[in-house]
Amino acid sequence: MPISRRSIEPGHAAFETRALTKTYGEGEAAVHALRGVDLTIPAGEFVVLLGPSGSGKSTLLNIIGGLDRGTEGQAFFGEAELSAMSDRQLTQYRRDHVGFVFQFYNLMPSLTAAENVELVTEIARDPMEPAEALSLVGLKERLHHFPAQLSGGEQQRVAIARAVAKRPTVLLCDEPTGALDSTTGREVLRVLADVNEQMGTTVLIVTHAAATGAMADRVIHFSDGAIREVVVNTTKTPPEEIDW
Repeated sequence: MPISRRSIEPGHAAFETRALTKTYGEGEAAVHALRGVDLTIPAGEFVVLLGPSGSGKSTLLNIIGGLDRGTEGQAFFGEAELSAMSDRQLTQYRRDHVGFVFQFYNLMPSLTAAENVELVTEIARDPMEPAEALSLVGLKERLHHFPAQLSGGEQQRVAIARAVAKRPTVLLCDEPTGALDSTTGREVLRVLADVNEQMGTTVLIVTHAAATGAMADRVIHFSDGAIREVVVNTTKTPPEEIDW
């Protein structure tokens, strides 16, 4: 049964987890990636998940994105329990509601920027035109360029355009600026902030770059598989002013 977007509107929770755990392996070799995480993320917010490598932030992102399952506990998207969904239901959830952006752009080298975006629009329910999505990220003049003809920052913006072209309810980004220099990284963060502000998309960014937290509505600090602190910013720093 399709998930209603009404339950994910501002004033509601986009995501909630209850005593969520994730364990890899068994016995003495077991790795506890998440240790009973309780978390609520309001719809429409720009959220940064901070922590060192191995702290559990990417594991959480993968579970709420429907790419992985927790070991125990519950995860919800609005009122829908992700942890109770079948594989087919999770696939439909990802298709209809989630856009993903990763550190590496994962573009098809033999396809133009517009054709890379079309890969998503062909399966989405109510997609943007590729040209519209690429214009949103400032690449309307690069529609017919191949990835090899684009800079790293431009390739990442194509990846963002591909993610937002299906008008996702949430945009989940795992180290989206990790392979970029400071100037290009700020440009990409500006694009993500614009998606949040202009489309009302809930945006979550996983990063180890603490300065990024200054631009967020909410900063969630992870350590050793657990949330150590949640900070709500009363004022936000524009991406262009972030100290890299």
